[in-house]
Amino acid sequence: MPDERYAEMYDDVLVPTDGSDGTVQALEHALDIASTRDATIHALSVVDRRLYLAAGEEQKETLKETMKGDAQSAVERVADQAAEGGVDYTTAVRDGVPYRAILEYADENDVDLIVMGTHGRSGRDKLANLGSVTERVVENTQKPILVVRMTDS
Repeated sequence: MPDERYAEMYDDVLVPTDGSDGTVQALEHALDIASTRDATIHALSVVDRRLYLAAGEEQKETLKETMKGDAQSAVERVADQAAEGGVDYTTAVRDGVPYRAILEYADENDVDLIVMGTHGRSGRDKLANLGSVTERVVENTQKPILVVRMTDS
């Protein structure tokens, strides 16, 4: 029998997503937790301003709009899966440095748990040599965080 002290431990679960296949595995864990705890999934995608600001002047606005569209699609996929599983959800798209925006969102929305994968499959971080977003979130939060090891299967 589950311990009653933990029944309400997770009311709000944050799932940062870049829309990559790698985030799907983290989402599966988050949805399982949220459905058993009657929690709300918070789907967050961050438009990495460092990428569009580094583009040439003629390309900045187009790149920013494309990235916003990709981010919106990413949170909508999470929302669709949450709705399909009968889990309450909310979505947000932010502009900024990904790990900072994730930490700010978690604090502003008083999330109880952050669920992230070890890496995304988009290659954006590798391409831009920006380091691991997950690693930076882990290093800079006091909130509980579940890091899901990404596998190819």
